[in-house]
Amino acid sequence: MLSIGAVLAFLRDDFPEVTISKIRFLEAEGLVEPQRTPSGYRKFSPADVERLAYVLRMQRDHYLPLRVIREHLDAIERGENPPALPSAADTRPGPLEEADRELVAAGEVPSGVRLGRAELLAAAEAGEAELAEWESYGLVAPGPDGGYDGEALQVARLVSELGRYGLEPRHLRAMKAAADREIALVEQVVAPLRRHRNPQTRAHAEATARELATLSVRLHAAMVQAGLKARG
Repeated sequence: MLSIGAVLAFLRDDFPEVTISKIRFLEAEGLVEPQRTPSGYRKFSPADVERLAYVLRMQRDHYLPLRVIREHLDAIERGENPPALPSAADTRPGPLEEADRELVAAGEVPSGVRLGRAELLAAAEAGEAELAEWESYGLVAPGPDGGYDGEALQVARLVSELGRYGLEPRHLRAMKAAADREIALVEQVVAPLRRHRNPQTRAHAEATARELATLSVRLHAAMVQAGLKARG
């Protein structure tokens, strides 16, 4: 039986993006049910670890939603073959899914790590005038210490990439406004959890916020792709 920390260390060899919050979120969603010690600590069996690895693999390699992954696991438990996986062409990530992956990866940067202004410019391959314009439109903002975190770097890179297609910061104000509205929706869901006294509930709030952000990006991608297809 393994502690959650030991499970995290084991899984990170194959899934470097996994976090304790992610494991707790998957537990809250019923994908894994570790035992509890009398003092409340989680203890994971080898079968639990195998289930977690399966869930993470299906999310990473096939982009399956948790509902479908749960159906796979239920079939395996019954001794049946799980449903057929989508073809590689059907699961190939689109540009927005790749951007979502980068945002998730940026979220794993330790909170104490910050980039200076010059470091951000170099990493985003941008100039000082470009960064100043991005900041004037609220697309990128430094933290209280004047540094930039992983999310700011990813936003800067994406804004820079869009600029190569002729999209200027003023064109992205609608995206910023939409993002602000989505943030408000997520906050409505997780705010009561964040105020909870139980630290596990507060940790679940952070995992839920990340999962909702991911779903929001995927919904946005699906709607944009569907709209472009309809106009084509």
